[in-house]
Amino acid sequence: MSFNLQGILRRDLNVIVPYEAPRVGEGIIKLDANENPFEFPENIIKEIWERLKHTFTRYPDPMSTELIEALSEHTGVPKEGIMAGNGSDELILNILLVFGNGGHVIIPTPTFSMYRIHSLIAGAKPVEVPRGSKFEVDISAVAEVCKSYQARVVIICSPNNPTANTTPVEDIKRLLEQSEALIVVDEAYIEFGGESCLKLLNKYPNLVVLRTFSKAFGLAGLRVGYLLGNPEVVKEIHRVKQPFNLNTFSQLAARTALSNNSEFKSLVGQILSMRDKLIEEMSLIKNVTVFPSEANFILFRTQLKGKEVFESLLKKGVLIRNVYAPGIEDCLRVTVGRENENRFFLDSLKAVLKGDG
Repeated sequence: MSFNLQGILRRDLNVIVPYEAPRVGEGIIKLDANENPFEFPENIIKEIWERLKHTFTRYPDPMSTELIEALSEHTGVPKEGIMAGNGSDELILNILLVFGNGGHVIIPTPTFSMYRIHSLIAGAKPVEVPRGSKFEVDISAVAEVCKSYQARVVIICSPNNPTANTTPVEDIKRLLEQSEALIVVDEAYIEFGGESCLKLLNKYPNLVVLRTFSKAFGLAGLRVGYLLGNPEVVKEIHRVKQPFNLNTFSQLAARTALSNNSEFKSLVGQILSMRDKLIEEMSLIKNVTVFPSEANFILFRTQLKGKEVFESLLKKGVLIRNVYAPGIEDCLRVTVGRENENRFFLDSLKAVLKGDG
């Protein structure tokens, strides 16, 4: 007998293109992934190493107990309503495995592409609802689609990636009241702008809020995310959680980062100042349209094709993100970097648009 790979594959996964992030070499300014541009604070690294004992030979705490206790203090949410994960991606997939499988998942687009991909992996059926001309979520349209499809889950990113705008809490509240679905609000960039939905958790059991340590806290390389929700909802999600999903070192680093929250708030303040300055200077460049931002990145387009600008900037040593998709055709997204990185990006963009590509 011969092995027939095609005979045992899930055919519904054929539409998924494997995620690939570009690897860049020395000398490339990396402004493509919405990471914190600053080096991780040396004093906090030292504190982490001082607390690191007997980490490598034993399995991590499967429930991330100490981290969840710290998160409870940080957010005011009871421990039973918190779950930590190996980045928000794992938590999104777990939510969809429990609540989305076999049903419909509503996704206002354009937005983070992984919502659709995780829906397909979980055996759910993603339904995209276009955002408005200013990338706002049409709550009435989403509620109507929820009703017609008997949707199980709605995922809203706020501030939204890649458009950088927020969805008002009052709009989220209306949707919670008009839908029987689980409403997942991804607040990965909430430290940079917008109002959190946390205050709605006590009243609405169908709300789940996602957060991450990858952006404001600068721990993208350690993959730590967490969700906040009704304890009964969180209990169900635990059914599909991997036993040791978050390694010991990541748990320790996240706890240490939380205990030094004021230092990261200071860094966020610097990023916001640089973001506003970058928006101002980009807006002065001829034929550049800059969209408002409440995140640590900026969406923009030029008179040229997005792919052309992306490739020309990469040749000059600047990596940004080409986010071409319906509603944001030929748009590009640049992460706010350090001042010298932002200056190099601006100079390179000006040169590209003048034909010096």
